Amino acid sequence: MDIRQELEKRILIIDGAMGTMIQRYKLNEADYRGERFKDWHLDVKGNNDLLCITRPEIITEIHKQYLDAGADIIETNTFSSTSIAMADYEMQSLAYELNVAAAKCAREAIRQSGKQAWIAGAIGPLNKTLSLSPDVNNPGYRAVTFDEVVNAYYEQVKGLVDGGVDLLLIETIFDTLNAKGAIFAIKKYFRDTKKPQLPVMISGTITDASGRTLSGQTLEAFYTSVAHARPLSVGLNCALGAKEMRPHITELSQIASCYVSAYPNAGLPNAMGEYDEDPADTGHYLEEWAKEGYVNIVGGCCGTTPDHIRHIAEHVKGVTPRKLPVVETTLDLNN
Repeated sequence: MDIRQELEKRILIIDGAMGTMIQRYKLNEADYRGERFKDWHLDVKGNNDLLCITRPEIITEIHKQYLDAGADIIETNTFSSTSIAMADYEMQSLAYELNVAAAKCAREAIRQSGKQAWIAGAIGPLNKTLSLSPDVNNPGYRAVTFDEVVNAYYEQVKGLVDGGVDLLLIETIFDTLNAKGAIFAIKKYFRDTKKPQLPVMISGTITDASGRTLSGQTLEAFYTSVAHARPLSVGLNCALGAKEMRPHITELSQIASCYVSAYPNAGLPNAMGEYDEDPADTGHYLEEWAKEGYVNIVGGCCGTTPDHIRHIAEHVKGVTPRKLPVVETTLDLNN
C-alpha cells in the first residue's frame, strides 16, 4: 500500500506505548540479560531496546497486540538504539544490531497478524542535547558534537533500513538541533547508498503550558526548522495528555503543509508517575480533534495500551481526515 494514498482516504492509527506494555511482563535482570549477556559487567534491566535481542518474542507479541487493536503503523522498539544512548550500558557496539533486530520483530508481528501495516523506524531524541549545556556553570559546554550525533543516527538509520522498515520516525523531539542531526543523517544515508528515500515522520514535544520545546522554540519555529526535510508528517507526542495538547495540535494543523500526527500520553501522570486516563476518554478526545479536521495520524504515547488504541481507532473510524492546506510561501526568519 502507498501510505500517502491511504492518508488521503482515512485517518491512520499509530500504536501506543512500548515501555508501559513491557512493564506488564514484570521482567527481572536475568530476563533482560538472556544467555548472551548473562555475564555483562553492568546492570541492564531497563534497557528495553535490548529485549529485541534477548526476548524478541515479547516485543513481537506487544506489536501484534497493537496491530490487533487497530494500529496501521507500528513503531520499532528502538527509541534508544544509538551508540550515544547505549553508552549508558556500555553497549555502543550493539546499536546497529539492535535496530535490525527490532525491525525484524515488527515484521514478524505483521506476518502473524495477517494484516497490512507499516513499520516506522523509531528514532529517539538522544540523552544528550546539542542546544543546551549540561553544566550550569559553563553555558557554552556541550556533551556531544553535531558530527557525533549525525554519525550515531546514521548507524541507526542503516540498521533500520537493513531490517526492513517502511518509514523513519524522528520522535519526541525536545531539541530541534538533535532532530536536524537525524534529518541530515537520513539524507546522507540515502545519498550514499543511492536507495530510494523512505518517507520521514517528525514528531516534537511541547513540554509545558508555555507552548515551547525544552530548548525554547515555539511550535511555529519548530515546524519551520524541520519543514525543509519535506516530511510525510509533522506532529506532537509525549509530555502532555490529549486535553493539554489540543491547542498545540490546533495550531500545528493550521501551519503544516504536510500531514499532521498526534499521539498524546494517557493524560498527565499521577503522584506515583502512573497514567490513569481511561481508554474511552482518550478515544473521545482524539475523536473531537478528528471531527475538527486537525489530524491525519493518531495514536498514543506514555501510558497508552492496546485498549487505548482500540478506542482511538473506533472513535475516528469513518471521520474524514484533515485536508492538506494551501500554505503561502513567505520568508520566515524563525529557522
